[in-house]
Parts: sequence; C-alpha cells; structure tokens
Amino acid sequence: MRRSSVGVALPYAADARGLRLAVRVTPRGGREAIGGIVHDAEGRPSLAVRLAAPPVEGAANAALVRFLAGALGLRRADVTILSGSTGRQKMLHLAGDADALARTLDVLLSASG
Repeated sequence: MRRSSVGVALPYAADARGLRLAVRVTPRGGREAIGGIVHDAEGRPSLAVRLAAPPVEGAANAALVRFLAGALGLRRADVTILSGSTGRQKMLHLAGDADALARTLDVLLSASG
C-alpha cells in the first residue's frame, strides 16, 4: 500500500493495469458513501464504504461495483472483486491509469473526512 504526502497509509497500490484497492464494506449502511480510511487489527488500511444494499445474493457486491465505478468515472467492467466476495473486507482491482485513479481516490478521501 502507498503512503500519502503526510505519511498516512493509503488503501491502494498501483499495479501494471491500474490499482488494487482494499475496501471494508458496511452493507445496509443507510446511504451509499465513502467513510474515509479504516485500519484492521494489523494496521492495514482499507477504504470504508457504506452501502444501502443488503449482503444477500450478491446485492452488496453489485452495489459496491456500481457505486465505485460511478464515483471514479469508470465502467462497471473496470471494477473487479479479486477477493473477499462473501465478507466485509474485499480486495478490488480498478482498471485504468493508476495515477489518475489515485488522484481521484485522494479527492474522494479528502471530501469524506
């Protein structure tokens, strides 16, 4: 994972085709929103995302992909769940220009805090 200019660990890292993004999902969270950065017990950062969808039959996963694609200006096909499809903690891949995606995430994070 990366660090911000002020030394805060960020929940994403560039790869050859875009970004890998760690996400912690709160289904049935009332409204769809980014809640900033949260850390797990080992101190690993994740992007906190609240979703209105319930965690049944893939509804929360579909809502997550739709929400992040819209927030980042991506197609839904550019957002892939790599791991954690049945849990709250997920690893996603965002296809596209890594630097542009990182800048957009930084703006979304600064607006959430």
